[in-house]
Amino acid sequence: MVPCRCTQQELGEERRARLQRYSNLGSLTRFIFDNLLPQGKSENPVNRERFNLVYQAAKTFASEPKGWLVLTGPSGSGKTHLAAAIANYCIARNQPAFYITAPDLLDHLRSSFSPDSEMPYDEFFEQVRNAPLLILDDLGAQSSTPWAKEKLEQLLNHRFSNQLPTVIVSIVPVDELEDRIRTRLLAANFYQLGTDDGKAQMLFTSSWAPEFELQKTMIFDNFDQKRANLPPEQRENLKEAYDIAFDFARSPDGWLLFQGVNGCGKTHLAAAIVNYRYQHKQPALFIVVPDFLDHLRSSFSPDSKISYDRLFEGVKSVPLLVLDDFGAQATTPWAQEKLYQVINHRYNARLATVITTNSSLEEMENRISSRLADTKICLSFNIMAPHYRSDVTSHKRVPRSVKKGY
Repeated sequence: MVPCRCTQQELGEERRARLQRYSNLGSLTRFIFDNLLPQGKSENPVNRERFNLVYQAAKTFASEPKGWLVLTGPSGSGKTHLAAAIANYCIARNQPAFYITAPDLLDHLRSSFSPDSEMPYDEFFEQVRNAPLLILDDLGAQSSTPWAKEKLEQLLNHRFSNQLPTVIVSIVPVDELEDRIRTRLLAANFYQLGTDDGKAQMLFTSSWAPEFELQKTMIFDNFDQKRANLPPEQRENLKEAYDIAFDFARSPDGWLLFQGVNGCGKTHLAAAIVNYRYQHKQPALFIVVPDFLDHLRSSFSPDSKISYDRLFEGVKSVPLLVLDDFGAQATTPWAQEKLYQVINHRYNARLATVITTNSSLEEMENRISSRLADTKICLSFNIMAPHYRSDVTSHKRVPRSVKKGY
């Protein structure tokens, strides 16, 4: 027996009605992607570009909910609209989603202890913890009692450990949240919607920071891997470096270490990896190591727009990190300790990392070089090409008799 078309339509409508009731969206069912401006309402071109990036990331997440998506920003920036649009998009495709604000969640949990409660505490908490897709709005608006902290930590730790799709909307800067919650959020796909006052705190894990205009243009398509004035061995070596970088960009796994002289192309390949990830709406962070340490120092200032903890945790935990110009930093004990903490954290967590350097492993601190020397996680590749602007046309051909040992 096969249900007729009318029956199938009724069953579909009934299922969507059940999903609507389950979703707890209420009046938020009116918030969909179609009635949200892809560039947002800001007059600032930079903020419009960032909002469009978050808009596209939200649509990508809605089409295939996977991992965590964290949205933060000022009131009225569109966070809740984006989160509700994700839920409504899933429901329209007959996929369940559950929406709740952090204060309402805690109120429901408290009321579930009452004998008159329609749903026992354990049943309600289990429903939220294991929702196929959870949208937790207004994180940070709840009262910060020890009990409330414990419940939120239990919820988020459970969903993080079990890799359950989750959308979190925070109304306060992430660095102001509890340590264990902040760590979980900074390890996710993190997006901050900008403000028109220029005070938005953003880690640029989904777009280039303003100082990286040159790296923004470095893509695989304009990388010169066939430098005609190089000897065949170096051209082949450069082509191999390109292939390794491109494969890594498509599926970042483990670590990639590019070594070579200044101007050999290692920064271009590292930036191309980041541009490839941004093109596919995936988070990545490119930092120049000496500049990163300067930013860390300046974050101790009372006038800093980003806290030390948030900057440091963001770099340690971003899904893909590029450390450019590693080894060029001042080798003070403080700098060595900070870099070791970043390297060690990412090594233990097996987070994808790209490092460029013109230093050898022997020139690095032993605690760091030992991790880079681990072939189980790190692929090291030495780019043999000289500086792009060097006078390679005067390069003398190596006699055939000694080419093998070049």
